[in-house]
Amino acid sequence: MALAEEFTGHRAHLVAVAYRLTGSVSDAEDAVQESWLRLAGLSEEKRAAIRDLRGWLTTVVGRICLDRLRSATARREHYVGQWLPEPIVTPLSGSAGEDPLDVAVRDEGLRMAAMVVLDKLTPEQRVAFVLHDAFSVPFDEIGEILGASPDAARQYASRGRRALKDAEPPPRASLDEQQQVLDRFLRALMAGDVRGMAEVLHPDVVLIGDSNGKARTARQIIVGADKITRFLSGLLRRYTPALATVSTPVLVNGDAGLYLPRSQFPGGQELDAHVQTIAMRDGRIVAIYDVANPDKLTRVLAAEPGTPRRT
Repeated sequence: MALAEEFTGHRAHLVAVAYRLTGSVSDAEDAVQESWLRLAGLSEEKRAAIRDLRGWLTTVVGRICLDRLRSATARREHYVGQWLPEPIVTPLSGSAGEDPLDVAVRDEGLRMAAMVVLDKLTPEQRVAFVLHDAFSVPFDEIGEILGASPDAARQYASRGRRALKDAEPPPRASLDEQQQVLDRFLRALMAGDVRGMAEVLHPDVVLIGDSNGKARTARQIIVGADKITRFLSGLLRRYTPALATVSTPVLVNGDAGLYLPRSQFPGGQELDAHVQTIAMRDGRIVAIYDVANPDKLTRVLAAEPGTPRRT
């Protein structure tokens, strides 16, 4: 019992490590569970030899996640369209949840914009960079995870750092500012106010959709305020103004966002479930992330009335 309680005290940290490494909630939860099974399976003598349980568990989770990342690289060769991290959706208001994922996304490094940038790295670079720069794991331990020397691990982290330098996301804007800008954009969109939409979109804005061909969203990255305005305006005409009545403000990885449940509108138009969030630069929206792949929305869909929960 004491061991289980001690492990529980590290769970939020381990989930944060695993999610930042994989971008997948299910992979993160599986990695943390596997770390517990490995710990519980040790003899009392071997457990007693662990001087730093948090560090030991972090290393174990890192090794498991490296395997997941390598297999994910192969799977994504067959992925349809763009790939985004699995969103973590929490209520906009009310007390913070106690779920380790709810706790983890308070960290700025787990916001969607930061997770998208991490996905540019190779598995080895990502493990070395995240474990060292975000969680202060020594390079000799990272080397053991990678099956490489400490110097090689340091090189992986350095290459990852250089690869991310030009793609570094803007700092997280305050939640109040995010909500104000998002509200302005949505009001302009619903009113068909093209100028109003353009005023809150950064000139370099991108829209990235993720569906794996299982729902409707942009398959290719859309770049530029004009193209995005036309794309969203077209969607609004298709789904009628009733679209505004079904969206719910939420937090997505700790940032302002929207949840659009599966809906059917007059005329037989059906809307897939979507989770959307934004990134901002210089007070304007610089990225819109639209996750519609139902495989990445299982936690949200399970909370919908009438939807059976997965067990």
